[in-house]
Amino acid sequence: MSQYGDMKKAASDDDRVWRALAEPLRRRILDALAEAPCTTGQLVELLPEIGRTAVMKHLDVLEAAELIIVERVGRVRWNHFNAVPIDRICRHWIDKRRQRITGQLDRLKNLAEADAQAELRRDKE
Repeated sequence: MSQYGDMKKAASDDDRVWRALAEPLRRRILDALAEAPCTTGQLVELLPEIGRTAVMKHLDVLEAAELIIVERVGRVRWNHFNAVPIDRICRHWIDKRRQRITGQLDRLKNLAEADAQAELRRDKE
């Protein structure tokens, strides 16, 4: 696969994650799973305002975005939180911008310190 194809795949992976995270109920599910793995039944109890079918649809979206890992034990479906896609987004979207902002703040700090030192020298003269 070409480099462009790899970039396109990564973009679509990120798009699935962003879309999955856009829904507040899915974020509630992820918050619960970040605490501990839950069965689908436990998640249905956690979200009494929606039915089992709606919970399953949300879980399907989260699984497609690879935000959860599903483990089937007999008839029981255990849902586990997977932080890897969120970490990938953080590295791609947040860390890159944080480095730029941190660099700008460092330059501002250096300028302010140099200005303060120059003012101290002038005051001594």
